Amino acid sequence: VQLQASGGGLVQAGGSLRLSCAASGRTFNNYALGWFRQAPGKEREFVAAITWSGTNTYYSDSVKGRFAISRDNAKNTVYLQMNGLKPEDTAVYYCAADYTLGVVPTTPDQYDYWGRGTLVTVSS
Repeated sequence: VQLQASGGGLVQAGGSLRLSCAASGRTFNNYALGWFRQAPGKEREFVAAITWSGTNTYYSDSVKGRFAISRDNAKNTVYLQMNGLKPEDTAVYYCAADYTLGVVPTTPDQYDYWGRGTLVTVSS
């Protein structure tokens, strides 16, 4: 699976951005999808994930209630709607895919494929 994230940019605190990640190469429906982020000098951290069907979603405590992950299997795309952005959300955001129809992983090492990332900068 090849993944390409887009939609990052510069936004003021309290603003919104919508990230997209387009996938190609294999059957998109068989993959759980996740978003991770990595700020300068920090480890890559889990943000959100969604099951292959889109039925179940998972969020880190730091973004719960502000971010929403969704997917459109017909378009082979996963989205991350980010509202109420804070300066601490500043990071490079990565989408990832894991070949599973079961439990959705929340750690980077469990994902099989990664996109290049898109930078989100939130100014105070």
